[in-house]
Amino acid sequence: MAAFLFVPLVAALVGAAIGSFNRPAAFRRFTGIGTSIAILVSGIALSAAALASHVESSVTGLLRADALSSYMLCVIGAVALTATWGGIRGSGKADGGRVYNALICAFLGAMSLAVLADNLGIMWVAIELTTIATAFLVGHARTGRALEAAWKYVILGSVGVAIAFLGIVLLYAATRESGSPTLSWLELDQGNLALNPALVKAAAALAVLGFATKAGLAPMHSWLPDAHSQAPAPVSGLMSGVLLAVAFYAVLRIQSIADAVLGPDLMRGMLAVGGLLSLAVAAALLIGQRDYKRMLAYSSVEHMGLMALGAAAGGVIGLTAVLLHILGHGLTKSSLFVVSGRIQGAEGTTTISDVRGLLTRRPGLGVPFLIAMVALLGFPPFSLFFSEVGILIAAWTRGMGWVTGIALVLLLVVFAALARLTARLAFGAPEEAESSEPLVDTSSHGPRTPLIIALSVTAVIAFVAVPLGSLLSSAVAVLSGGS
Repeated sequence: MAAFLFVPLVAALVGAAIGSFNRPAAFRRFTGIGTSIAILVSGIALSAAALASHVESSVTGLLRADALSSYMLCVIGAVALTATWGGIRGSGKADGGRVYNALICAFLGAMSLAVLADNLGIMWVAIELTTIATAFLVGHARTGRALEAAWKYVILGSVGVAIAFLGIVLLYAATRESGSPTLSWLELDQGNLALNPALVKAAAALAVLGFATKAGLAPMHSWLPDAHSQAPAPVSGLMSGVLLAVAFYAVLRIQSIADAVLGPDLMRGMLAVGGLLSLAVAAALLIGQRDYKRMLAYSSVEHMGLMALGAAAGGVIGLTAVLLHILGHGLTKSSLFVVSGRIQGAEGTTTISDVRGLLTRRPGLGVPFLIAMVALLGFPPFSLFFSEVGILIAAWTRGMGWVTGIALVLLLVVFAALARLTARLAFGAPEEAESSEPLVDTSSHGPRTPLIIALSVTAVIAFVAVPLGSLLSSAVAVLSGGS
């Protein structure tokens, strides 16, 4: 079973190598799908081992899959399969297809390494590798705005990982002072090391601040709307669905170490402030939003803020809701970005006022977009409803009443803004053609199956007690100091 630790990495390397060869584009585009399937299968296999109380580790001990790592690997595989399969048409230019597909595989491999690493330093390297890969993917269109977004992402992302690196150095210094120098998650989570609280406090604060930049939390979020709006649709789906989640996974790991040494107050305060700021930024900028891809990007800021509030609350309910939210948000947002790419291809614009009336003019695009937006808005039976309620209940019951009240007000503003923009896209008529008879387009504009599967999963996963509930419980135990 330990061999599955290497399958995602090997599959990514092989996929990148094949994708870079001068082969037919139709063949190259399947490398991302193949890598996604390999990651998903490995995640399922390692999750089964975790449920059987078998924690898999590599011979060198640098790779390790506990319940949390296995669950995150499943999330990466599922979201990546939705994005790569759903975006298989028109995903790369003829002159850049080889680079595009090779970078997609490298990106997926780096994210897999980040969650499988049992070493904080290796995880940092893997997250930095995602910055390198996605920078070229964001600027893939080679337009002025795309290149500007790529440079902005590189600069702010590099600042974030540099701050996180300083935190990691300080944490390592704390372990050296204790007489057992290590960066292993296993040894740090067990809480057996006599770590200097002052060093751990500085290290945790810097590491969380750095990784929060990659996670898109305010006030370090400004790279996110530009990058998401300019990247190809599958890349936007991957960045929103799993890149932000992987960075937040690092935040959760750091939080578990800091809480064991310092107690919950430091991380609770930092994450609560970051969560509320993210909700406030999203609410303010969604009210008058005119671009539907930027609308989805600011929605990602909102959801990362909500996850931060859940992590701040902590406890079994809060952390379980956060982990469930990661999966539901990833599948929903990747589906929405795939559909948004198809809308942009069909309409030639991302301006909301120019793309109204999708349900009547382009039902093949309007129907999946509306269903996915209903899921994103948190309507039952979709899982985001249950995870959002769980996060708010956890915050309220753990003494964060004023935080919960502010969050509820901001969430209502976000809900109203998204609902209004969705109604304009789905039901309205284009401003310049209100009096003309709309042309009905019944084409699907791409494969429907990945969208159907992804949205169906989000509609049922909240009701699946076994094995998902058991896996989530085990993952929460890991974050609470279990092995």
